[in-house]
Amino acid sequence: MRNKTWKKSDKIYNLYQKNQDVIRMDVEEAKKLGIKLMEESKAAILTTIDKVGSPITRAMFNLRNKEQFPEFSEFFKNQKNQFTIYISTNTSSSKVTHLNYNPNMCVYFCDAEDFKGLMLGGSAEIIEDMEIKRKIWLEWWTRYYSEGLEDPDYTLLRMEPTNARFYYKLNQINFKL
Repeated sequence: MRNKTWKKSDKIYNLYQKNQDVIRMDVEEAKKLGIKLMEESKAAILTTIDKVGSPITRAMFNLRNKEQFPEFSEFFKNQKNQFTIYISTNTSSSKVTHLNYNPNMCVYFCDAEDFKGLMLGGSAEIIEDMEIKRKIWLEWWTRYYSEGLEDPDYTLLRMEPTNARFYYKLNQINFKL
């Protein structure tokens, strides 16, 4: 069984090698491709750390996705940090509980078909500013927050990432933000 597994794995790797063009890129190219990936990725994969130190990962709305959320494109375009992440969630969620214990989080964007990914890490903060919350609000979210924009269960998280990792076509580029 082990030999078959290795042979199958080697075949998959060799097939991958034949079908992939290895691209060499620098940090600026990785940043550019990373922003594009943030704007196209169907979900934002969020990881927080629970009370006992275990990572907990879940898929969230990718508010940066231009097709799904065109209403927010201008807002994100005007951010000082191009990699700033906003995530809407319930105040009562485990995410908020985790972040109260440990504000570190990670958000991952990917194109699974092309094996392309961008990981952003940093500390999250809970946004209380109603002007910002209003800019990141859609009326149909009342299905999650029945009292609307001012629902006490509506929380907006922001992360100004401090580090990033971009992966694509056998390149792994780490950079600080």
